[in-house]
Amino acid sequence: MTGFRVSVPASTANLGSGFDALGMALGLRDELEFEARADGLVVEVSGEGATVPTDESHLVVRAFREACAQVDVKVSGLRLRCRNAIPHSRGLGSSAAAVVAGVAAAYAFAGRELDTDALQLAAEFEGHADNAAAGMFGGVVVAWTVGTRYRFARLDPHPDVRPVVLVPDVESSTKTTRGLLPATVPHADAAFAAGRSALAVHALTRDPALLVEALDDRLHEPYRQPAWPATSALVTALRAAGVAAAVSGAGPTVLALPEGGVLPAGVDTSGFATRPLPVDLAGVTVAPLG
Repeated sequence: MTGFRVSVPASTANLGSGFDALGMALGLRDELEFEARADGLVVEVSGEGATVPTDESHLVVRAFREACAQVDVKVSGLRLRCRNAIPHSRGLGSSAAAVVAGVAAAYAFAGRELDTDALQLAAEFEGHADNAAAGMFGGVVVAWTVGTRYRFARLDPHPDVRPVVLVPDVESSTKTTRGLLPATVPHADAAFAAGRSALAVHALTRDPALLVEALDDRLHEPYRQPAWPATSALVTALRAAGVAAAVSGAGPTVLALPEGGVLPAGVDTSGFATRPLPVDLAGVTVAPLG
């Protein structure tokens, strides 16, 4: 094949207390074309993140090169076209989507189906598997590690889970927000987080009526509030109005799961763009360039 078209969804992670463990794919997609050339690299980017590097340091290219080496396929020259819809540095898995796209394209050139080794590649590159597994396989995911191996379980969400994301103009750095986390937390808070993350799995897949309680968190959101005070205030306001809400990934986007997929009147969302998005069930898709 001379090339492939790759479509990869956004994702939201943590889902309350499920820090680095729970993820969910969202119906907002980056579209990429990988075309083999005799030599050289051409990168064209439009949409979100159009100012990113267009050389070998581009994240998609780096992931693609690493995955090609791992699956023993050689693509000497490459034309990469990226039409990005996922906002960058907003907690919606844009970097995970880039990595997943690169890995999926390398597997396609090698004539291989995506598997657990593909997730291992993407998660190692990304640093954790929650966003990567959601972007690769869709739906709701639970991610964990066994030694150095990343593992995941994919679950189908309840049909009444209808996400709404509220995206501010400001960006947030995962590295910065992780730096705000303490080395230890009180045992009571750890127990609270364990119960809420387990409840979140049940609520997302079986009983959405429990989502307000399930998405409550003491493990990371309170410590990272100084990084995005407006985000934290909006989460608090939504929860006070009876809406299940949490910080999406490292923020500053807010994930809301309102009943019926509609936010109630009276909650001040100024400064945030409101976007209803379905749960994406397909994950990354790959097709030959026509």
